[in-house]
Amino acid sequence: MTGSEASPTFRLAYVPGVTPAKWVRIWNERLPDVPLDLLQVPAADAPAKLREGTADVGVVRLPVDRTFFSAIPLYTETTVVVVPKDHLVTAADEVSVADLADEVLFHPLDDVLGWERPPGEPAFERPATTEDAVELVAAGVGLLVVPQSLARLYHRRDLTYRPVVDAPQSGVALVWPEEATTDLVDDFIGIVRGRTVNSTRGRNPAAGRATGTEKTAGGTAGRGGGKPSGRTAAGTGRAAAHKGGSRGAPRGGRGSGAQGSGKGAKRGRPRRGS
Repeated sequence: MTGSEASPTFRLAYVPGVTPAKWVRIWNERLPDVPLDLLQVPAADAPAKLREGTADVGVVRLPVDRTFFSAIPLYTETTVVVVPKDHLVTAADEVSVADLADEVLFHPLDDVLGWERPPGEPAFERPATTEDAVELVAAGVGLLVVPQSLARLYHRRDLTYRPVVDAPQSGVALVWPEEATTDLVDDFIGIVRGRTVNSTRGRNPAAGRATGTEKTAGGTAGRGGGKPSGRTAAGTGRAAAHKGGSRGAPRGGRGSGAQGSGKGAKRGRPRRGS
């Protein structure tokens, strides 16, 4: 159900690694009377927060339940391996999963890559979080494969990372419950998609699409049933006049409309009575 009622605040949930600062700035410029509340949530918890109404929209990691959520994919992240700066991996610009086969790799409980089978040698335990796993990498007891944004988020001076070319990747999307598409949700969608404040789509993308359809329909109607219909009617009128004697009428002819004699009208001669 699409609503137009304004809420006192607009709530954006986002997962670690996502940086919504640009969208927040634009929101504050365009809708200064509607505060934007930010809620950072673990990736695994984000869909539940949206389902229960804790947030209006979320920037979350895919996949999500598309039978319940509307989603606009934003980007797919590069996957990297986090290593100590003196590790042999740093000699290469990029590595493959096979290159990590003999390495101890941590697989934290909040992993977002969805490995069917994590590569490398299993660690002695699964860290609770990615941040905990990064600390263990810094201790020199293993490596960690994560989306690049998480490597940056938990960056340490003694660590670096390299792309893993054939590892699973994490997609990020703007997500909201389909039945909770409000005007404010549409406003945020427009900001994320880069629409200007004067965009022809206006406030509501769905309405914008309808407006676009209406414009198309209007243009079609204009060409076929509006102005063009006027031209067609005018053309029909001229044709009727041509056939029915409107040109002959000023000279005294008795034009008989569409059924009249065109020849008599052209010559202006009255028809003989029988």
